[in-house]
Amino acid sequence: MSKIKIFALGGLNDSGKNMYVVEVDNDIFVFDAGLKYADDRMLGVDYIIPNFDYIKENFNRVKGLFITHGHQQQMGAVADILTELPNLKIYGTAFTLKILKEELQAEGISTDTLTELKPHRKINFGENAIFPISLTHSVPDTVGYVLYTNDGAIFYTGNYAFDPTMMGNYKTDIGKLAYVGKQGVLCLLSESIYADKKGYTSPQHRCTPAFREILGKTEGRILFNIYDSQVYRIQELLTEIGHTDRKVVIMGKTLENLIYSCIDDGYIIFDKSKIGNIHNVNDKNVVVIISDEREKPFSNIKRIVRGTDKFIKITSEDTVVFASQVYDGMEKTATATYDSLAKIGCNLEILSTKKYLSLHASSEDLMLMIDLMQPKYYFPVIGEYRFQVANAEVAKQIGMKEENILLKLNGEVVTFENGVLKDTNEKIKIDDILIDGKTVGDIGEAVLKDREALSDNGIVVVTATIDKTTKKVLAGPEILTRGFIYVKDNIDIIKEAERLSLEVINENIKENYVDFNKIKAGIRDKVGKYLYQVTECKPMVLLVIQEV
Repeated sequence: MSKIKIFALGGLNDSGKNMYVVEVDNDIFVFDAGLKYADDRMLGVDYIIPNFDYIKENFNRVKGLFITHGHQQQMGAVADILTELPNLKIYGTAFTLKILKEELQAEGISTDTLTELKPHRKINFGENAIFPISLTHSVPDTVGYVLYTNDGAIFYTGNYAFDPTMMGNYKTDIGKLAYVGKQGVLCLLSESIYADKKGYTSPQHRCTPAFREILGKTEGRILFNIYDSQVYRIQELLTEIGHTDRKVVIMGKTLENLIYSCIDDGYIIFDKSKIGNIHNVNDKNVVVIISDEREKPFSNIKRIVRGTDKFIKITSEDTVVFASQVYDGMEKTATATYDSLAKIGCNLEILSTKKYLSLHASSEDLMLMIDLMQPKYYFPVIGEYRFQVANAEVAKQIGMKEENILLKLNGEVVTFENGVLKDTNEKIKIDDILIDGKTVGDIGEAVLKDREALSDNGIVVVTATIDKTTKKVLAGPEILTRGFIYVKDNIDIIKEAERLSLEVINENIKENYVDFNKIKAGIRDKVGKYLYQVTECKPMVLLVIQEV
């Protein structure tokens, strides 16, 4: 009999940064370590990852980090974590580790701790064991993880959907799921992203009909913007291109390397002789495939739209197709990109506005998983809280008791003792790490707020020089502005702000002492209030006051 704790460091009430912890007595198992894309308000932030202090503090008990599949929402934080925990053991299937290894090597991070797992082969960890089961998702070699304990199995699905027509590296092993369910499942952790959608996801996720129609009706060059992580969608596109006389040009070395290596390894079936090079990018009958950087969706297409790409310029004769969904938080960026393309006059196709869905579990998929697993307890994970609630409603429809459905937020601990749920009200301290550049935790909320203020209202710098001996103002106060007002058109405002600054300085100069703290606080207060009064803006006020 065991004491088991389950909690999320990220992924609940969230779009991304999935990271779930299961403790079985003294052993810790971590499932996924993903990133979340920063929205348009998070100035200068590349992406967000969960705070993994708990893993650092308890590292000696961690058996490993188990990645379900090769998407950034599941593995995008691994590089940042390995920077601080280089000895952390990472487990994943062949394709997942293939993608992860390329990312780590590009950043100069050791891959020595990566260990490949084979689906349906159990790995023992003392009294516990990990058993990966093949599931269907938009990237090959996706698995969910069964954690066997003395009190029953715990199954974390990751992302999945049921589609009996998917074959090979995309096929779900329903037999193995049913087998685990018959053995006894203590708790099922199942994704929630599409829980509010009725029916099965399949075949709504297929883009083949749309690709075929676009390729058949379009004359001239076609540009497809597609996430490189959606390997199945890339396969759909390449299959349809293979039925035409068009050549393919792949924009970006990362995407090119991915497609070529996937072809070589059998993950993508396509005739490489139909792939041209960058010199073919302006051919009339070419299909250009564009993807994005790991942490910056839309970055490459935006550069092309702005006209700053050295290889390609979009014209009114082109057709541009957005073949992937828009990540939460990127809606404004997407809309601005669509508008810019509309101004160019090209034909625009946005598949995410149509019926095409990603491969996530809709309500019937969730019901089938619950029916196969027959869990004692059900834990909706992965997705915004409203989707977790929708997932809980699905579980109720199929007969789960409300008291056995666990709706939690990040950091809230679910505890089982001897297979029985205990109400402990335990919470793990959690927060986000905002990644700016390549450094873990190099930006916090205070910095972000400053950036927002600067973006919205600009900056005002007040400079002055004071004689160290006489305590007289030698120079200034002088005011410089950036992103606030145009000085030449507002000279009166600037002069009044300088007058107020001098007034504050003189009030706080004593015979033998200059109170710099009061000067700085006073100028910020008085000048800030005045500028708001006359402009209705609150610029950041910085002061450079020195003695010479």
